[in-house]
Amino acid sequence: MPRYAAFLRGVMPTNAKMPDLKRAFEKAGFTEVRTVLGSGNVVFSARAASDVALQRKAEAAMQEHLGRTFATIVRSIDELQALIAADPFSKHRLPPESKRIVTFLREAPTRALPRLPEQDGARILQVSGREVFTAYVRTPKGPVFMSLIEKTFGEDVTTRTWDTIKKVAR
Repeated sequence: MPRYAAFLRGVMPTNAKMPDLKRAFEKAGFTEVRTVLGSGNVVFSARAASDVALQRKAEAAMQEHLGRTFATIVRSIDELQALIAADPFSKHRLPPESKRIVTFLREAPTRALPRLPEQDGARILQVSGREVFTAYVRTPKGPVFMSLIEKTFGEDVTTRTWDTIKKVAR
């Protein structure tokens, strides 16, 4: 059975307990469910299905079993492993202290960006299909990359560090 990762937007230990999320996914019929870190990353097995079908099923299960839902974006583990192998950050000269960020979109953008935006040390490096690759160096202004992402792609996205993606894909 294929393995998938669900990336939930807005989850943190104060608003969702990982054992509760795990149970909701199990009650939805997903198997071999595990959570990764405390920020809404759920890895599971399921019959082959579209990302959209799996997203809807996960969101319905959260609503039913948790009384709330978190916007969910699903990718197959195979897709994540291919992403890691390709390492889109490697072709960019980034300072060693750069934070590497992947933003998952529900759908690929319908139009190319005329130029990749930058803001206060954060810059969108590349858009590839349904993923956006961003890098930033910490500044006193905080995580400005999120306002750059949301201004460019809207709020129906979810973002993870490159290190988190690697942990999820294992």
